[in-house]
Amino acid sequence: MDTKFVNKPIMKKDAMALVMGKPVYLDDVAPKDCLIVKVLRSPHANAIVEEVKKDVALKVPNIECIYTWEDVPQNRFTMAGQTYPEPSPYDRLILDKHVRYVGDPVAIVAGSDEKSVDKALKMIKVKYKVLEPILDFRKSKDNDILVHPEESWKSLCPVGADNKRNLCASETCGNGDVEKVLSECDIVLERTYHTKANQQAMMETFRTYCYIDTYGRLNVLSSTQIVFHARRILSTALGIPKSKIRVTKPRIGGGFGAKQTLVAEIFPAFVTWKTGKPSKMIFTREESQIASTPRHEMEVTVRVGATKEGIIKAVDLYTLSNTGAYGEHGPTTVGLSGHKSIPLYGKVEAFKFAYDVVYSNVMSAGAYRGYGATQGIFALESAVNELSAKLGIDPVKIREMNMVREGDTMPAYYNETTNSCALDRCLEKAKNMINWNEKYPYKDMGNGKVRSVGVAMAMQGSGISNVDVGSATIKVDDDGLYTLLIGSADMGTGCDTILAQIAAESLECDIDNITVLAADTDSSPYDSGSYASSTTYVTGKAVCNACEKLIDIMKEEGAKALGLSVDEVDFDGKRVFGKDKEISTAELAVKSQCGTKTALEVTVSHSSPISPPPFMVGMVEIELDKETGHIDIIDYVAVVDCGTPINTNLARVQVEGGLGQGIGMALFEDVQYSEKGRMYNNSFMQYKLPARNDVGTLRVEFENSYEQTGPYGAKSIGEIVINTPSPALAHAVYNATGVYIHELPITPEKIVMGMIKNEN
Repeated sequence: MDTKFVNKPIMKKDAMALVMGKPVYLDDVAPKDCLIVKVLRSPHANAIVEEVKKDVALKVPNIECIYTWEDVPQNRFTMAGQTYPEPSPYDRLILDKHVRYVGDPVAIVAGSDEKSVDKALKMIKVKYKVLEPILDFRKSKDNDILVHPEESWKSLCPVGADNKRNLCASETCGNGDVEKVLSECDIVLERTYHTKANQQAMMETFRTYCYIDTYGRLNVLSSTQIVFHARRILSTALGIPKSKIRVTKPRIGGGFGAKQTLVAEIFPAFVTWKTGKPSKMIFTREESQIASTPRHEMEVTVRVGATKEGIIKAVDLYTLSNTGAYGEHGPTTVGLSGHKSIPLYGKVEAFKFAYDVVYSNVMSAGAYRGYGATQGIFALESAVNELSAKLGIDPVKIREMNMVREGDTMPAYYNETTNSCALDRCLEKAKNMINWNEKYPYKDMGNGKVRSVGVAMAMQGSGISNVDVGSATIKVDDDGLYTLLIGSADMGTGCDTILAQIAAESLECDIDNITVLAADTDSSPYDSGSYASSTTYVTGKAVCNACEKLIDIMKEEGAKALGLSVDEVDFDGKRVFGKDKEISTAELAVKSQCGTKTALEVTVSHSSPISPPPFMVGMVEIELDKETGHIDIIDYVAVVDCGTPINTNLARVQVEGGLGQGIGMALFEDVQYSEKGRMYNNSFMQYKLPARNDVGTLRVEFENSYEQTGPYGAKSIGEIVINTPSPALAHAVYNATGVYIHELPITPEKIVMGMIKNEN
């Protein structure tokens, strides 16, 4: 495909502003004289607030107001940014008398300076009735202790939720008779894998600025991925019409799913609505660690049945997911643990996938890149690697025999067909890049260290089929250039640039001719938001369709101006022309401002009935010290099929960043709680993230397929990239030591203790 702007390494539109430190982030643009908002947080994992004494705190100079559960609306809502009706239960209040984890808000304090607010927070006295918490999510289902005993709890969608059983969601699905097929298999392997919560750890913490405008409307400027969902959530929680609220965003300093949930917005919004004064809330790093929405902790039990030749015939997968104190994203995240792992194996004759999502008295979980697929793929890919070892078959060969291929129907993936799939080519390229045949399974270095390799495959989706909506408005400006209005939020991924590339390609103009205005509920067309790997595929297609319609209008108006029929004219990006006559886009724009009934402007919405999966293969080479268990990553090879990459530079850095996060999940990040539910890892001193020298050499290549339903053949790339490191690294550790680690993170202690156990 010969293109000018698509599949090219175009520089991000905001690149220079960002690298030169221009004032583009929220705290840069919020005025310095607004009220500072903070919250007092519960020291108990489960308690009833019996009394809040705030009289002394209110006497602190410069304190504007202090609010408790008695002052807020009693409207239950969810903070999950999802399309209405949200599958996540309505289980929150702005402030609740019942606090459910250490860090749950008890009071809101607002004042004119941070020092006064901090002083007032220390002077509030709270009397609690402390209750016994549920800290082990394995004990939550049908426990006598209820995390949400309130009668006002409600679930809007039939997801198997039951607060009287501590269930946020529950379901069983399948295809074929899995028990019968398993009974006919030569080998059945059963394993349980445990993944912990992981923090998104974006550089910019949660933050929001609010003010009342000339028309008495609540204006919310927030570092958020979901401006339209945020408006609806605020409307529900505050009990005011959506038309009274405007939500927009500045540049975002990273999100990774964390900002698909309302974390900071609700508190300054309430303060500003009550006082009429502008306010802002900026989370500290400690607050972002203890009171946000990290990845769901999951325990995944897998049974895999195969013939002795290595054909995988049946998969039975059960996921127990810990949603924590509240149900944000609980019902939706868990589905990906099965639906985005089982379909990787195309010869499966029968599968069963069941799950329970349970409440517990720890910080609630939420959306994080990979969104459940990461946990499920760690489990199933690890099980397949263990199966290959039992059968004595090369794990690459077992994948070559079993992987899903182009044209296959995937029963475990909503019966979709793989119309674009280069997974086989990804595996072949990765194998050659890392020299798998020479290095598998390991090589003893003769100095107490071993080098070994590991492999994993992955898939994700491209938006939520039949749910996500992307929209685009494209209009011709006075000078014949264009303005593109979109509702999706660029959170550093470069979607403003990518969508401008698609528009420039469609309109046959230079990318600098496209001005992008994004993520403003007052001016942007509706968009579900930047999540679920949807922006390039769903919103990008809306941009394509809008540009095609705009060209049709320009041809119609140009034909009128030239005195020709529309069949006699064409458009080449600069002019409408035909029969030795022409009119430029600039002349058309001027003409449209006088005596016309036709606007040179188009709005198009798009939703896809399918969600074509991107695919990926990851292979890693490590060096492991058998005395200490220490791991050094030597080489990580990633080969990705994201259809046709729209921006090759941005696609590459997406992969590299996702690999870094996946390596962190696999080897370093370990959320831990005290016996009373207090999180130990409340800073980056205790919560270990990989630095650049911890991830080794990252080598990224693409094997392009062409997705007919995507813009210029594109599928998604945002989430797929985080899914292979955990299973690939666990596999490499096994090949080096004979120890299979079933609980993340993979630490030196676990490796050494496993080796000692094997020796005994």
